[in-house]
Amino acid sequence: MNKKVFIGSLIIAFVTLLQACGNKPKNTFSSGITTVMCDESFENIISQEIEMFEYHYPKANIMPYYMDEQAAVDSLMELKTQLIIISNKLSKAHEAQLKLKNRRLFQQRLAVDAIALIVNNQNTLDELSISELRDILLGQTTNWDEIEPSKLKKIQVVFDHKHSSIVKYMVDSITDGKPFAGEVYAQQNSKDVLETVSKNKNAIGLIGVSWITPDMRGRSKSAAEYYQELQKNDTTALDFNSNIKVLKIRRDDYPIAYKPYQAYIFSGDYPLYRSIYVASTAARGSLPHGFLTFLTGYVGQKIIQNTGVLPAAIQPRMVQVN
Repeated sequence: MNKKVFIGSLIIAFVTLLQACGNKPKNTFSSGITTVMCDESFENIISQEIEMFEYHYPKANIMPYYMDEQAAVDSLMELKTQLIIISNKLSKAHEAQLKLKNRRLFQQRLAVDAIALIVNNQNTLDELSISELRDILLGQTTNWDEIEPSKLKKIQVVFDHKHSSIVKYMVDSITDGKPFAGEVYAQQNSKDVLETVSKNKNAIGLIGVSWITPDMRGRSKSAAEYYQELQKNDTTALDFNSNIKVLKIRRDDYPIAYKPYQAYIFSGDYPLYRSIYVASTAARGSLPHGFLTFLTGYVGQKIIQNTGVLPAAIQPRMVQVN
């Protein structure tokens, strides 16, 4: 069993025991203990949201569990949690099943995520077309010199894990339902993808854009200073991690390629994008509903903006750092 899931199960069991003994923790819009099940590719976003929410509401404790998307959906349907973060909107069938369990489903789009393609800094390639990407994923293009003159050898495709929502997106949208082929390697998580590509000159990684832009882990400001900064209506300047190279991507019917900057996600010029949804069965006034409100409010959306993902409620005012 995953260590995080095991520890989380113990905590949930402890909370349940307290409730059975009549010592129910106070659970309000801004206090108590609750869980959120999240697609692993959004961990870098939601971990920041939780830190700022708990800073603003010190009596609140949000316990996140990062897993594949289907596991998160199953947790909601089995009433193991009241809040999930995933890349697809739940269906009418899901809504009907929850209704039979006396649960009302609320869904809202939080943001639009970009899937970035990253390569090692020794790779001279700067851009790919969608058809070139498709051929790589299907194993029809196996060497870097088949795309452009290169000293590099076999292309090695790296992604987070076999049940990844990123892989599902690529199969559904790029490879026409066909599975990956050729030199493909599943890692443990997005951090491993980033590290592998930074060390392997033949690798190409599939990763959510929030993992390659500046985040709270590298900031020098305290939580209090950062929270105050988030409330300012300033311009967000973003560039990408210098340990890897981010490829430009172009549609097959268009001559210009784009990197996954927020302005190009917003305009639709960057072609590899998907929505991020929050789905909840929580009652109004509860802690899960309080966190949902925070996620969709101004500060929560500013956090999303600072991760490089396009927030649903704030239009980008991006300055590219050269």
